[in-house]
Amino acid sequence: MTGPLDLEHLSFTCGAHLLINRALRALPPGGQLRIIGTDPALGVHLRAWCRSTGHGFAVDPADGFQVERGQVEQQRWAGAQRAGGPNPDGIVRRPPAHWGLAARGALVQAGGPPAFFDLDDRDVVWADLAPRLYAHAAARQWDPATAVDWATATELPTEIETAVVQVMTYLVENEQAALVIPARLLARIHPHFREVQQLLAVQAADEARHIEIFTRRALLHGAQMGTSSVGGRASLTTLLAEPDFSLASFLLSVLGEGSFLALLAFLDHHAPDLVTRQVTQLARIDEARHVAFGMAHLEHQAALDPALRGRLRAAIQRRHDALLHTAGLNADVLDALTILAAGQWTPTAIARGHHAVQQLQHAMDQGRQQRLTRLGFPPDEAAELSALHTRNFM
Repeated sequence: MTGPLDLEHLSFTCGAHLLINRALRALPPGGQLRIIGTDPALGVHLRAWCRSTGHGFAVDPADGFQVERGQVEQQRWAGAQRAGGPNPDGIVRRPPAHWGLAARGALVQAGGPPAFFDLDDRDVVWADLAPRLYAHAAARQWDPATAVDWATATELPTEIETAVVQVMTYLVENEQAALVIPARLLARIHPHFREVQQLLAVQAADEARHIEIFTRRALLHGAQMGTSSVGGRASLTTLLAEPDFSLASFLLSVLGEGSFLALLAFLDHHAPDLVTRQVTQLARIDEARHVAFGMAHLEHQAALDPALRGRLRAAIQRRHDALLHTAGLNADVLDALTILAAGQWTPTAIARGHHAVQQLQHAMDQGRQQRLTRLGFPPDEAAELSALHTRNFM
């Protein structure tokens, strides 16, 4: 047995599981960890947590509690597979449908809804010239190779770097959805409305650059990509299913990317290194433009169509109902955000990080309510609709 792990005042409601998980990772399956702490509910919560995660639990006669490490991670990711490799030489010819919107190279959790793309053969869609064509187009806005001071990259503590990699993997997954949607809409718009076509083309190019810089930051120190959860991919798949232009713009740009403005501001504030701060700042500038276009479009539509707000309300409700039984945000992402905001592995710091993430979620909610109010919803209805937004943020 190792330990004891002293949680001090830290409770499970404020992130105690992060310190326990960290200590258990240092043990082999079957290893024993003694835990002590002053939170009066520690024993009750620890017993329930061990039962739900597959670890053994016992009361320590010497005062405290004893946890035996189980096979929890192996069980949680049983059947998971790497979605190829992150670089072009890791592309597979026919990716399985259940990989959906997972970042290439991510560890993909088994199960989840398939995302069917009819052009799913490498030989049909690929060209070795494609990356160079993209690099040429990106340089006309900001160039991912020069806009970020990659040379200033510094080594971070392993667990902090792992948290950054997980958040970057999550951002890639969401940005892949944010690229596909304007690209699909762009192909459906009559050329007569070329200004909207051009704006959506720039938006798609923005997302392509975001995917590049988030992936590059994730792999900066040679790590593998993080995890991609079923719940997260299910949430994004519902965005792809919306065929209506206004409703798609509303769900993606006004609610989803609007919430991401708060997330990117959070990452800017808590970034542990300059490169992470720069990539989030660059993305935030672009995302603010996407949100502004979505709002302007919907305000114009609301002035012409009194029934629009009813359709927007129904779109939120449909998406909520479709995701009602999913897990929502990948727990690894939530933990990574807490760790980044904490910055240290102490109970007080973890509690501070947990509070910061709660404040982030509150800021997201307040931003959604403000945008809904601008679209004509009464404040009480705006609050109700904001609360129905997906727990996956986007």
